[in-house]
Amino acid sequence: MNQAVNVLPLSRSLFASAWTQLIIGIVCMVMIANLQYGWTFFVPDIQKQFGWDRASIQIAFTLFVLFETWLVPIEGWFVDNYGPKIVVFLGGLACALGWVLNSYATTLGAFYTAQIIAGIGAGAVYGTCIGNALKWFPGRRGLAAGFTAAGFGAGSALTVIPIQSMIKSEGFQNTFLYFGLGQGVVICLFALAMVAPKLGQLGSSVIKNSAFHSNRHFSATEIIGPNRSWIIAILFATVGGLTMWSLGQQFYIPLALAAVIFTVGGTIVWRQGQPIFTLLYFMFVIVGAGGLIVTANLASISLDLKVGTIPVTLAWLTLPALTFAATIDRTLNGLTRPFFGWVSDHIGRENTMFIAFTLEGIGIFLLYKFGSDPFWFVVLSGLVFFAWGEIYSLFPATCTDTFGAKNASGNAGLLYTAKGTAALLVPYASSIQKSTGSWDMVFIIAAGANILAALLAIAVLKPWRHKVIARFNSVPIKN
Repeated sequence: MNQAVNVLPLSRSLFASAWTQLIIGIVCMVMIANLQYGWTFFVPDIQKQFGWDRASIQIAFTLFVLFETWLVPIEGWFVDNYGPKIVVFLGGLACALGWVLNSYATTLGAFYTAQIIAGIGAGAVYGTCIGNALKWFPGRRGLAAGFTAAGFGAGSALTVIPIQSMIKSEGFQNTFLYFGLGQGVVICLFALAMVAPKLGQLGSSVIKNSAFHSNRHFSATEIIGPNRSWIIAILFATVGGLTMWSLGQQFYIPLALAAVIFTVGGTIVWRQGQPIFTLLYFMFVIVGAGGLIVTANLASISLDLKVGTIPVTLAWLTLPALTFAATIDRTLNGLTRPFFGWVSDHIGRENTMFIAFTLEGIGIFLLYKFGSDPFWFVVLSGLVFFAWGEIYSLFPATCTDTFGAKNASGNAGLLYTAKGTAALLVPYASSIQKSTGSWDMVFIIAAGANILAALLAIAVLKPWRHKVIARFNSVPIKN
């Protein structure tokens, strides 16, 4: 069943076109990619210079992801109400400042602060670009979100070798400084050309599978519940966190926070919002955690498996296994987003999730079995990233299909906070590896989580979402 969207002809403005805005969004996403995917190359040198425990260093990565994701709903609200330009411009400034501060950091606290600032900037850019793509392409949301997210997933592929080379020749501090400034400047320049579509500007568009598209446009509070309940929950979490900190239990605060999000937050959404959002959120977390763990620890995993420096030849190219894997991983992590987004536009979001999550689970399990071979480390890590990256196109498209496009930036941002929740689990992967002496248990847990998500997508989410949207569309829209 197809659904036509009839609106007025497109504006003549140079920048106010769907494809122009898509390209601008992709460029901005490329510029923030290293903030997440380049971090793994800095960790060994940071540990070597300062002697800190690896798990403590990775808390900086967790903080980056938390602030990258958890503030996106707020940033998305500003975008939906005031436009994308100012949000992305300020985000570019924060991205540059974060890595500049990293270049001068000499304490864990300084790294944590810098990563928080970088995370705020990256989230402002990421959430805005994804939301803008969803608005400009109502009939091809999966593809548009996929292309935009591909910039983030594959954007660091071309800089894998330059970053490694600069770290080796000039040190990680100078690498943070020069890349941070360069990336921030480009974001700020392209931000000046960003615009959102105005009412009646998109032309006639046909939405496939319209039975799975809501005609209603939900606000954030309609989805997750009233602000008052969340303010109380945040105060509860803050008091609990400060209490644990005073008792010297800092390391377990992220785990406790994740538990609060699922229990207290989940209860609020279930009772006062849209219960189906809790399932989308849970699936995003359990799939996202595995990919983030590999992203943050790829260099460390290769060193522990003793394959990182071994040359691997593939397609007439020979590189050290870690360099090869990182380049392929980022490339495939980008390609998978528009590919699976396009697939989901044609066969449905849940069917695509089932295929991708199953492939991800199999890939992680095979990496556990054969990752100690440098050739298979490269190939299988590529498979893992190819099957993981699509969550950043499938989930925002599914969210917008379900809750409407009017508040797409803010609502997709709400779901994107699941990435931050998943990041809370990243430091504990290093702890499991340290206590068991291998990454085996981490791989097994991550593989099982992906298989669970695949089954939930096809057996629970698909029929539930169909019923929910049918109910939404049966209620007359108030003018």
